[in-house]
Formats: sequence, C-alpha cells, structure tokens
Amino acid sequence: MSLNKKIIEFTSHIEESLSNNTFVKLSLGNYRGIEENLKNVYIKKILIKGEEKLSFNFRYKTRDIFKNYTIAEGIGKINALLNDGFHTANLFSTVLDLNYENINNEKFIIRKNAPSNTTIPSLEHDKNKKRLIAPKGKQYLYELKITDKEGNVNTNSQDKYRQINHYIEILSSLIKDIPSNNINKIVDMGSGKGYLTFALYDYLSNVLKLKTQVTGVEQRPEIVELCNKIAKSNNFDNLNFVQSSIEKFDSRDTNILIALHACDTATDDAICKGITANADLIVVAPCCHKQIRREIEKHKAHNELDFLTKYGIFTERQAEMITDGIRALILEYFGYKTKVFEFISDAHTPKNVMIVGTKKQSSITKDERILQEIKKTKVYFGIEYHHLEKLMELL
Repeated sequence: MSLNKKIIEFTSHIEESLSNNTFVKLSLGNYRGIEENLKNVYIKKILIKGEEKLSFNFRYKTRDIFKNYTIAEGIGKINALLNDGFHTANLFSTVLDLNYENINNEKFIIRKNAPSNTTIPSLEHDKNKKRLIAPKGKQYLYELKITDKEGNVNTNSQDKYRQINHYIEILSSLIKDIPSNNINKIVDMGSGKGYLTFALYDYLSNVLKLKTQVTGVEQRPEIVELCNKIAKSNNFDNLNFVQSSIEKFDSRDTNILIALHACDTATDDAICKGITANADLIVVAPCCHKQIRREIEKHKAHNELDFLTKYGIFTERQAEMITDGIRALILEYFGYKTKVFEFISDAHTPKNVMIVGTKKQSSITKDERILQEIKKTKVYFGIEYHHLEKLMELL
C-alpha cells in the first residue's frame, strides 16, 4: 500500500500524541470508498486489562460496529482507511487540533488549530458514574447483549450502554415538564432493536413509577418478534413492538412521540404523526437530509451563498440546516415551542441535532407570518417544497 506523504505526516502526529499522552480523540469522515453504507469512524484510547488500545466505532447508516486494536494495529488501520476512502480526518489533542483533507485525490491539506480539548479523557470504563439505567439486575440488557449474565457491560457494548443512558438523561429532562397524568402513551418511531425503547420503559416504570404504554414501531418483522419476546420475558406488560412503517402507523392518542435517526423524510413522517396526534412532546434526531439537498441541486438558485454551494460538503450542511430549520418553523406554526440543539454523547458518537417540540398549553392562533418566512426561505434557496409541508397540507 503506497501512502500519500500527507497521510504519513498526519498519522505521525497521531502516533506522537499517543506516545506523549496528549491524544484525546480522532474522527474520520467524508467517506467515498466502496464499503456500502459506511459513513464515519470514531476512535478513542481505552484501557483493557491494563493494556492501552484504540477503540474504533465504525458508523454505518443503520448500525455501529466496534473493534479494538493495539496501538500499532490501530495506526495501520487509520493509514488504510485514509488511503481507501476517507477524505477528511480530525485529530484532537491537548496540544493542538489537526485537520486533514483530501480534495478530490489531487490536493492534500493539513491544518493546525488551537486545541479545543485541554483534558485527557479517562481510559477507564465508567464504573463509578451513576447512570439512570444501572446495568445490574437488568435481564433485558443481557438479552440485548449489552451485559453479561452478572450485569457487567460487555466490552464491545460500552459505547452503546453510555449512548442509551445519554438519551435517557435528555428525555428525562424533557418529560419532567409534562404532567404525569398526560404521559399515558409513548411511541418510539423506527425503534430498531429497541435499546432506547426498553431503557425508556424501564426508567418510566421503575424510576418514575408510571404505568405508561410504550410502543416501538419497526418495519423488520424479525426484530419486532425478538423485541416482543424480550418484553414478555421481562414482564414488561405495557411495552410492545409493532411491525409498521412510520407513515402507516396509527398514532392517535400519542402523548410523546420519539424518532431518533429516522432517515430523510421519515423524520417528517414522524413529526406529522406527532402533530396530528396533538402530542405533548415531539423529539426527533434527524438523519440524512436528501430531499432538500436534491431540491437545492435541481434548481440552483443564485444568491449571496453561491460561493458555498459549489462545494458539496457545504451544500450538504446547508441542506441539513434548512431542512431542520423549516421543520422547527412548522412545529411552531402548529403551536409547539421548539428547541434545536446539538448534543454529543460521552460515547464516541458523532454530533447530532435534536429537534424538540413541546405543545403550548394555551390555545394559540396560527401565525401566518411563519408560513411567509418558510415561503421566502424556499424562494431564496430554490426549493419547490419541503416534505413536511406536503404532509401537513401547507402548500
């Protein structure tokens, strides 16, 4: 394998930061290789049985794969990944931040910036941190392969366990503002294997002592069957999973609707279901923003931001902001107080945007100025329609 000089230079900085104990974390992005659905790789240093290793989180479109390597193996793997498809990388250390970029296999750039992290993260697993979902005595965590029979979190599931707790921390802070007698039915759209759904039910039942009906909505029948089996074996009587798309699910009487990482317009389907159900709380963490990006690329509106949209990565980021910004405006139009914020798990997960809509208690007349603001935004960026507009019949 012949490596570009800039890759060698970049990985030499990684090796140096590891050897002098200034390494914080590393991320690889802008993947253009042949491995289907691979998006990012996140790397941190961990301590396993007294030996320092590099933990790799391979982030795919619908799943994460975790692998641990010795330091030498890890450096070799990073070299291979940069050589075989990843066009950007970001090294964070307590001395400096380093950004590597491969521009169309013609130009390679390394930029040095002031360090954004001045503290070395602990290499130990978070045994002493109090979690809302403790691992001991949780049979469902064992059946989901998060823990062993004794309740010890499996090595390859440490990040997933932290991620579950991080989500529960966020949701617990949002739920506390809703009267408990209004929390009767919660729907988790696109629940997947149900990690969050089970943990949320556990938190509601065993911490808040609520008798809330929780439903996970998932299209894959084998996953639905597995999750219902686990729910039954754990005597989670008010937890069930149904096979359905978000679009076709009957969301009537839903008090809280959650949709984490529903791809592209599936997030719009979820928001629509929440609004039409008059849900008290709608929480979504969007994934992919293809519909608006296609609109921008199709119509190529000319404005002051032309200098940005000639770069694909900026077009992608712009599409993300416009998509989620209009979603927040539509929620506001239908009487929701909205928050949009970036959250980062203490696990090595990528930055995410979370959109939260909380139903205002008082009856508020729809503000037509919001629709005018959406209309002006669409004209400016050359957007014919936003999918959520169409679903909510605002066109």
